[in-house]
Amino acid sequence: MAWEALFEKYDILSRIDETGAFAISADQIREFREPRLMAKFDHKINLPRIFTANGLSILPVSRGDYVISHFQAYHPFEPSEKKVEKASLPPHLQSLNPNRIPSEAIALNCALASGILADFLEEKSLYSTVSGRMGSETFSFDIFHTRKQENINLTVKNAQIEIDAAVEGLESLALIEAKRDISEDFLVRQLYYPYRAWRERISKRIRPVFLVYSNGIFSLYEYQFYHPLEYHSLRLIRQKNYTIEDTLIRREDLVSLVMHTVPEPEPEIAFPQADSLERVINLCELLSDRPMSREEVTQEYAFDIRQTNYYTDAGRYLGFIEKDYGQGHKPYYQLTAAGAGLMKLPYCQRQLGIVQALLRHKVFRDGMRIWLQCGELPGRKRVIELMKRADLYHVESESTFYRRASTVTSWLQWTAGLLEN
Repeated sequence: MAWEALFEKYDILSRIDETGAFAISADQIREFREPRLMAKFDHKINLPRIFTANGLSILPVSRGDYVISHFQAYHPFEPSEKKVEKASLPPHLQSLNPNRIPSEAIALNCALASGILADFLEEKSLYSTVSGRMGSETFSFDIFHTRKQENINLTVKNAQIEIDAAVEGLESLALIEAKRDISEDFLVRQLYYPYRAWRERISKRIRPVFLVYSNGIFSLYEYQFYHPLEYHSLRLIRQKNYTIEDTLIRREDLVSLVMHTVPEPEPEIAFPQADSLERVINLCELLSDRPMSREEVTQEYAFDIRQTNYYTDAGRYLGFIEKDYGQGHKPYYQLTAAGAGLMKLPYCQRQLGIVQALLRHKVFRDGMRIWLQCGELPGRKRVIELMKRADLYHVESESTFYRRASTVTSWLQWTAGLLEN
């Protein structure tokens, strides 16, 4: 509600209509809340309702000033490759554990020590150099204005930038933004401001890289700004996936689970409407650090409230997450003992544990048996037939069966994809 109050107090929408943009200071924002929290929206879905309703974004232009306008500020992640390449840590390293990577910093250290970054960047020798918070100095750039359908120019003067890691080789300097959460898009500023700052400082090629670590997989995306003075000119030029764990899961492993896992009665929890099983797993990874309130999950995980409910319910359905109520009777989420144990397992055992949790539900067991016997996943029509025979909790109307069938199909596809890796 703080942004709604700011928009009303300073008549921001009218000012943007008149001039195309509105400059707001940290002191003005601080009247209602800490600016660092109020202006941090790493994903488009994190934007306050008043921003999304009016097609607005916010960018910093100095250490104490921001600009609000109809910016094209975010970029969707491109589909990831299916192939996963194997890397390994040097055997003499004892302080890095491939089964315990609890932070972006540790993920980056593992990626460097295992040679993942050297292979991805095609540099023989890499050295970790600059990182942390620093000033951007001064630069100007064009950014696309979605309402005017043209570029407008902004000037940044010593805005604060933060670099998670930078590795320098003979030919280039790679500036890396690292995340542990899976999301649909990212704020281009996280790559562009560091790129512009360091492009002015050294003669080597600057390579913006995004690293996402989740469920034992390092997914790397290298971008290039084809027009260095244009914020929105980035294009993906390379994407690869790596792991430092054994990822070989055999068909026999899945057949054995299907044969020996006995379905259980359906829990009195809404049947999942969360198509991305990867994001359910990733949510469990984040909850392995600490319990989180519904608001924290929403803010930190690139969800809206509806998605938070869908994905936490999906984790509860599988027995990995439990909901409790704290002070003020507000819900918070934490891992169950089964979920906590699962997150500590090596890659293969973890994936098989997830498959076993699926197989405890009749609809997934029946769907998986069809796939293993026929070599093809059941289509939506067949999935709906399986759902109607599974005595699902509060799934009755045809439209509900149809919507929830996409989750069943998607989760079965995830299981089939384990053999591809």
